[in-house]
Amino acid sequence: MDTSLKPAHTALPALPRQEPGSTGRPDPNHADCRGVASVLSRVGDKWSVLVIMMLGDGPKRFNELKRMINGISQRMLTLTLRGLERDGLVTRTIFPTIPPRVDYELTDLGRGLSQPVKALGEWAMDHMAQIEAARTKFDARIEG
Repeated sequence: MDTSLKPAHTALPALPRQEPGSTGRPDPNHADCRGVASVLSRVGDKWSVLVIMMLGDGPKRFNELKRMINGISQRMLTLTLRGLERDGLVTRTIFPTIPPRVDYELTDLGRGLSQPVKALGEWAMDHMAQIEAARTKFDARIEG
C-alpha cells in the first residue's frame, strides 16, 4: 500500500479566463458569499427543514408541530419558528380566543422553499442507510 502524500490526480481543467488579480474563486469575505451562507444556515439546519416540511400542507399550532417533530424541545421549536418568521418564511397568527390560539404558516416565500426542502429531507431519509454504510467503510479504512 502506497502511503506517500503525493497527489494522485493532477490533471485539472483550465479555469475560465479571469480578470487580472482575480483567483477565480468566490471571496469568502464578499457580501454575496456571506449572504448565501446566512440563508443556507437558516434553511439547512435540521429543525428548520423539519418545520418547513410539516408546514407544507397548511398552518399548524405550536403543540401540533412539537408532537409532529420527534425530539425537538419547546425552546428549540420556539427559536426555530422565530428565526423562520424573522427570515420571512413563516407567519405567526394570534387568534383572540381564551386561551389565545397561535397558528404558524408558511408565507409565499416559505411555500417557494417548501418543495426543495421537502425533496432534500426525503432524499436524506431515503439514503440514510447508504450514507451510514459509507461512513462505516470510510472510518474502518482510516482507522485500519
